[in-house]
Amino acid sequence: MNLLENVEQVKERIIKAQQRSGSRNSIEIIAVTKTHPPGTIEAVLKSGLDSVGENRIQEAEDKFAKIPDVLTKLTKRLVGHLQSNKINKALQLFDTIDSVDSIKLAQKIGKRALLENRVLPVLLEVNTSGETAKFGFEPENINSLLACFDIEGIEIQGLMTVGPLTADSKIIRKAFQTLRKLLDNINSKVQDEKIISELSMGMSSDFEIAIEEGATMVRLGTALFGPRRIFQ
Repeated sequence: MNLLENVEQVKERIIKAQQRSGSRNSIEIIAVTKTHPPGTIEAVLKSGLDSVGENRIQEAEDKFAKIPDVLTKLTKRLVGHLQSNKINKALQLFDTIDSVDSIKLAQKIGKRALLENRVLPVLLEVNTSGETAKFGFEPENINSLLACFDIEGIEIQGLMTVGPLTADSKIIRKAFQTLRKLLDNINSKVQDEKIISELSMGMSSDFEIAIEEGATMVRLGTALFGPRRIFQ
């Protein structure tokens, strides 16, 4: 694996996707390091990237404990499903939770954050594909999403979705379009100080489509590191 070369190739693909669509969004690359060893996170920092994403609390806790100095220079994002009983640990480990998938979870996160005298940045996860195996708010239920903006202790910065499990680019594109339109709809209904701008959508197999449809964040693992390995 040559991470530096892979990062440059990804950046070139991002630029081309922006040129095709006319997008002027600043794109944040989130290096998803799940199943990779702590050394991979150190390599991310050396590559010039500044955000890492992890999916599982226990795995992140084990890895982060081995590289505390490195982590102070990176934004640590929880991008996987969060169980309510792991909220306390998540707030200890991560700078932001990008997978808030229900009002109940948002309320519990906010309550815990307030106890720690902090306001936690979050993204609301939306199930734009309708796949039953995926978590997230239903895009049609905008009232539930809007209700989250009144919860103290969290700062909603944007929306997140996981693209459909298909090779059909039209279906993938439609899901990303749904998220972009939902963001616009939400912004038309919230107060100016609560307007959101982040769209975290697109992974290694579909991030170029996501950028063409307005992504501001892409979550990349395989495109940066190659096939997953099992961290021990």
